[in-house]
Amino acid sequence: MEKLKNFIDGKYVEPIAGNYIDNYEPATGKVYCLIPNSDAQDVEMAVQAAEKAFPIWSAMSTEERSAVMVRISEGIERRMDEFVAAESRDNGKPLTLAAHVDIPRAVSNFHFFATAIIHFASESHYMEGVGVNYTMRKPLGIVGCISPWNLPLYLFSWKIAPALASGNCVVAKPSEITPYTAYLLGQVCKEAGMPDGVLNILHGEGGSVGDAIVKHPKVKAISFTGGTKTGEYIARTAAPMFKKLSLELGGKNPNIIFADCDFDDMLSTTLRSSFANQGQICLCGSRIFVERPIYEKFKKAFVEKVENTVVSYPTDKHAKLGAVVSKPHMEKVMSYVELAKEEGGTVLTGGHRVIMEGEYSEGYYLRPTVIEGLAYDCRTNQEEIFGPVVTITPFDTEEEVLMMANSTQYGLSSTLWTNDLKRAHRMADKIHAGIVWINSWLVRDLRTPFGGVKASGVGREGGWEALRFFTEPKNVFIKY
Repeated sequence: MEKLKNFIDGKYVEPIAGNYIDNYEPATGKVYCLIPNSDAQDVEMAVQAAEKAFPIWSAMSTEERSAVMVRISEGIERRMDEFVAAESRDNGKPLTLAAHVDIPRAVSNFHFFATAIIHFASESHYMEGVGVNYTMRKPLGIVGCISPWNLPLYLFSWKIAPALASGNCVVAKPSEITPYTAYLLGQVCKEAGMPDGVLNILHGEGGSVGDAIVKHPKVKAISFTGGTKTGEYIARTAAPMFKKLSLELGGKNPNIIFADCDFDDMLSTTLRSSFANQGQICLCGSRIFVERPIYEKFKKAFVEKVENTVVSYPTDKHAKLGAVVSKPHMEKVMSYVELAKEEGGTVLTGGHRVIMEGEYSEGYYLRPTVIEGLAYDCRTNQEEIFGPVVTITPFDTEEEVLMMANSTQYGLSSTLWTNDLKRAHRMADKIHAGIVWINSWLVRDLRTPFGGVKASGVGREGGWEALRFFTEPKNVFIKY
């Protein structure tokens, strides 16, 4: 059975303690490779490599760093089929989704920040008759990037690309549940001519390697995407060490549908925003609020579309949903379906496991689930499920739906469907979320700030926001 290795100082190395954990293929429920369960010893080795590489990488011109990163994006693109197959197998998502979203976006992330750093300008402030201030942006040094399992290479590259472009060296941990494409990335970086030690990729569990990255005194910043509870722990741990933090955490996003919407466009988009990637996207609209005049029409049409959605093994070209990422996660999602029933909800469709045939019979497949009849403040409507489960709720007024939409501890994204321009602006202003999509969903411009409010996180990623996070400003004053 294949054993993955850590990528440290430009080489693939085994974990120092020799510990490995099983990596399961969600589509089959079987182990298909072993991954290192790294610890503080491996982190120390990676930090030493990064420390040695930092003077080299940070001293390179932005054009030189940009050229290396462009070659990385081109290297992933050349091996597109290999990366797509690895991502699909590791995560359980349909091959078509990995081919159209995950890996192309990883390519775009590297290319975007490779070119953005060339145009990243500093500021100056003229003081008439006195002098001039100018501000430099300097890399932090060694930074830690910890990414989740739902969009593995997509979000891994979203963090490490701006960190590298800014001149930092990186100690990175992909999710232990979906390590394979990050493992392949080391090869691409080596071939692209990245100096040894600039990017170090460590595999293993959060409690061992992730914790060691967060606690290491030479790691100056942490960029983390994952659960709110883990984010709380990182904040408590890193704050006394004065590390910079970017935390992209949970979501319980509202999808608000007014009667004057473009019904057909709304319906097809709502199907996608509810269940894309098996509902395992932090931006999915898991709470659907529908204005009462079209509630019954929506319910009938939506349930029909959901029932016709194909759940199948990832390589099936007809699959719209694949397997969820792991057996424990599948059990967690199903426990929320049972909770919804206890709380008085009615399952309109789905709510059960799908048993495939042959080699896929032990895979982690769930039917997409629609539930109605729940109170807006019940646990099902307040807690993040992160699976193919949505609730639908009617509303009568803007004030009512705003109260329900804003009632959770989260505030990552929201979706609003209306053709009333004044209402769109009015609602967007009052929704507690870092992102508001109007008559759309998941339209991403890499230049815009990405992140949430409340328990959905701290800081923003994307565009200049990411480059500012991974640099420190230094002001210089010159007297006339």
